[in-house]
Amino acid sequence: MSEPSFVRLNFSHLLACHGRFLYGDGQEDSDSRRAFERGGVLCFTLSLPRQLGATEASVSVRSDESGEARTVPLAWGGIQGADDLWRGELDTSEMGTGLYFLRPAFRGMAGEGSALKIAGSGCRFVSGLTGDYTFQLTLYHFRYAEPTWMRGGILYQIFVDRFARGAETPVREDAILNPDWENGMPQYPAYPGAPLANNMFFGGNLQGVTRKLDYLASFGVTCLYLNPIFEAYSNHKYDTGNYLKIDEMFGGEAAFDELISEIKKRGMHLILDGVFNHTGDDSVYFNRYGRYPTLGAYQSKESPYYEWFDFQNYPDKYTCWWNIPILPRINTQVPSCRDFFLGEGGVIDHYARRGVDGFRLDVVDEYPDGFVSGLKERLAASAPDSILYGEVWEDASNKIAYGYRRHYFQGEQLDGVMNYELRDGIIRFLRYHDPEKLRYALTEVMPNTPHRVQNYQMNLLGTHDTVRILTALAGEEPAGHTTKELAEMRMTEEQRTLAVRRLRLAYLMLATLPGIPTIYYGDEAGSEGYADPFNRMPYPWHHTDEDLLAFYRAVGALRHSRREYAEGDFRLLHLDSDTAAFSRTLGTARSLTLVNGSDIDKTFVVRGVWTDGLNPGESITDRVTLPPLAARVLLSKSSRKQRHK
Repeated sequence: MSEPSFVRLNFSHLLACHGRFLYGDGQEDSDSRRAFERGGVLCFTLSLPRQLGATEASVSVRSDESGEARTVPLAWGGIQGADDLWRGELDTSEMGTGLYFLRPAFRGMAGEGSALKIAGSGCRFVSGLTGDYTFQLTLYHFRYAEPTWMRGGILYQIFVDRFARGAETPVREDAILNPDWENGMPQYPAYPGAPLANNMFFGGNLQGVTRKLDYLASFGVTCLYLNPIFEAYSNHKYDTGNYLKIDEMFGGEAAFDELISEIKKRGMHLILDGVFNHTGDDSVYFNRYGRYPTLGAYQSKESPYYEWFDFQNYPDKYTCWWNIPILPRINTQVPSCRDFFLGEGGVIDHYARRGVDGFRLDVVDEYPDGFVSGLKERLAASAPDSILYGEVWEDASNKIAYGYRRHYFQGEQLDGVMNYELRDGIIRFLRYHDPEKLRYALTEVMPNTPHRVQNYQMNLLGTHDTVRILTALAGEEPAGHTTKELAEMRMTEEQRTLAVRRLRLAYLMLATLPGIPTIYYGDEAGSEGYADPFNRMPYPWHHTDEDLLAFYRAVGALRHSRREYAEGDFRLLHLDSDTAAFSRTLGTARSLTLVNGSDIDKTFVVRGVWTDGLNPGESITDRVTLPPLAARVLLSKSSRKQRHK
């Protein structure tokens, strides 16, 4: 066995970095946050190397919306090591919610200069005041109740047709039923982007979901997120046919009501996929093929839905989602369309009153800002503690889409987004030994997010839009392969063993970081596969990886037993190409997550006395050595269990 290398954790979090610029609200760990409640006083601290001979210092604060800037003077505040400290305050009570950017500056013996961010909160200095406004500040004010029932929970995403069969349901005449649940292959295109009917079904339905609720509860699931279930032609249902009708092949209205009833009995919750940016061409609203008895927009300009769509040459040329003709785009700014979704008795109100606890908005960056705000307002009115997620693949705090800055996290829109930045960071860290994407997710994206939102982020490893996490962690790269080859490719035994070991590390990280760990159906059982449609295979009920499933159960139990995972402060203690360490703290409750992604032993130097979170009773003092591809959670002995409602 090779000699272990040592990882010393930075518990103090005081980095000896010249030119450090901190800003916060005076609360513990506020220097690692960049989003604050509007109305408070922000404290700025700029540390400048003494050799600069600074005689004046300030911070310029520029509004992203108006472009106007104000200057906050800083006063000399003492000495720290080789640095001079300059401090000042900004009263935000007269500032509006929104995004602001900051530029620290100084004047001294060597002239004047401004600070440019280079990593974390560190600065370097340039002569003159040409530096960019690169430090981000978000001021928010939450208008609506917090969905506290989601705190500390676990979310489970289900592609309904492929999860579980329940009672027999009718099969449409134009649908193909594949009876081979265990070995059947979904339809796949001849090449990426080729037309595909997507009318092959495997028979999964809502009754099947209901039958598996106890199974889901066994590894800690508290909330279900269902891919679209409204009536539609395809198996994926993103081509909605009727928003006010549950698809009969999924069990219809009765199966939906039974599912909600059984979910509530178990203290669980339900989120639906909201696809309100486009509908199907085979829908009651467009009705291109005349399947519905009422007039659709394609059939007549007299249709009540005609104004919902943008026709360039009626009826065959119209605006579609990503130029896909079967997905005509809806204009949600048209009053009748907006009222259909957001009005009293509309789609959002209808499902909220039936017991749905929230929505995930598909392609949320394609909606007008006012529609997202209006949807949140209606949802909150119908179900006050509901939750609203959005599909955003980048940092949602400063997202620009179609030329407009979005306002997702300023208190009137989203409670969280799909955290693809974190997913990408974990994969790159574990598979490619590249920590920079993970560092970005934890030290840039997370601090840009309001603390409340951090606790509700949909932290995921896989979705219906990504390669299965096992395949992503160790499978052969898909580039250069045909779709037929991808359909047949499976990991070797060696690759699969490696992938499972990495997945255990990935899920333990996910479950102990701020946010809601989100499991894509089958990941916990060892499903593999490349991107759509190979990531949408039926759940492997007859050949689950029982060891992996047992691990998910153990991690779920750990997560629910510790109050710091619900809302505790986060601190990144160490991150390099092979190892990671971070803590969660809430009062006296504290835990450490230690990860060794390398192929050699790593010894972590810790302080104090800890217990092993997954092996209760084992005591750890001062240091712990992890073998290759291993992780541990260390718990402070002073923490108490807390029930999560």
